[in-house]
Amino acid sequence: MWQTLPLWPARASTLADRTDALMIFMLVVTGFFTLMIFTLIFIFAVKFRRARNPVATQIEGSNTLEATWTLIPFGIFLIMFVWGASIYMTWAQPPPGAEDIFVVGKQWMWKFEHPEGQREIDQLHVPLGRAIRLTMISQDVIHSMFLPEFRVKQDVLPGRYTTAWFQTTKPGHYHLFCTQYCGTMHAGMIGEVVVMEPASYQAWLSGGNAEGSLASTGQKLFQQLGCTTCHRFDTQGRGPNLVGVYGKPVLLDDGSTVTVDDSYIRESILNPGAKVVAGFKPIMPTFQGIVNEEQLLSLLAYIRSLSQPEQREPVSNRPAVPAHPAPSPARSR
Repeated sequence: MWQTLPLWPARASTLADRTDALMIFMLVVTGFFTLMIFTLIFIFAVKFRRARNPVATQIEGSNTLEATWTLIPFGIFLIMFVWGASIYMTWAQPPPGAEDIFVVGKQWMWKFEHPEGQREIDQLHVPLGRAIRLTMISQDVIHSMFLPEFRVKQDVLPGRYTTAWFQTTKPGHYHLFCTQYCGTMHAGMIGEVVVMEPASYQAWLSGGNAEGSLASTGQKLFQQLGCTTCHRFDTQGRGPNLVGVYGKPVLLDDGSTVTVDDSYIRESILNPGAKVVAGFKPIMPTFQGIVNEEQLLSLLAYIRSLSQPEQREPVSNRPAVPAHPAPSPARSR
């Protein structure tokens, strides 16, 4: 029945049914109480109209009645909260093994980068039945990724990574919108998600003009920027060894700890003096203005790959010759 409503998008992800069930429950509860309130107002207006009650009658309070209209709504709101929190906790934690796809939002387009190196604009190809994790960032202003058929909506912010995930249940073409007004061409910032059968998806990945995986692109950039000079794969570097550190806590020079995640890596590249790893000097220069958001994502993919032994691609510790003047002699992390 719901599929025939033009304002109710199709359900094409594993979370869509749960999200719709909560939405329908809230609509039923809201509709019931709205109807009840208007019905009572009408009944009281007729029963206690001025012609039948020319003199106002004092009505004494009722503790039972007050407790009833307090506890029942409280119980209903508590159900909504627990139900919604359960869905949110599921949505906020991508399942292990989810396929990573990086997203850069900019006025006025969506750019997607697959780990295998495929790049797309305003179109995203994904395999059917596999969890997809989107790591997103904006190059300019605030955008918002909205995939109505998957019940996914997540703001895309400048200077901060946000994530969203979904697992498709039906092949086909689905809408992709920006729901945050981001400029005069905001309405044109649309696209589509193409859900393909796994075999077709693999054939699509093997085609095109991919120039190597995103991690390999990051590895090349890592070498071009001279990062291998300090971030050696041994204990002799002037910066920390990055092998196996992603997702793990590290001790900082101020005694605190921080988890090596996407945000920390980004901050370490653009503002290296903010959180210096214990045992190393703050000698790393900033790469602000030297690498763009897409290059940052490739570096992030490469550092992530260093924590996945089966995908690790060894990098020579021999300093590479920078493609252009490198910003500094040494790095602290």
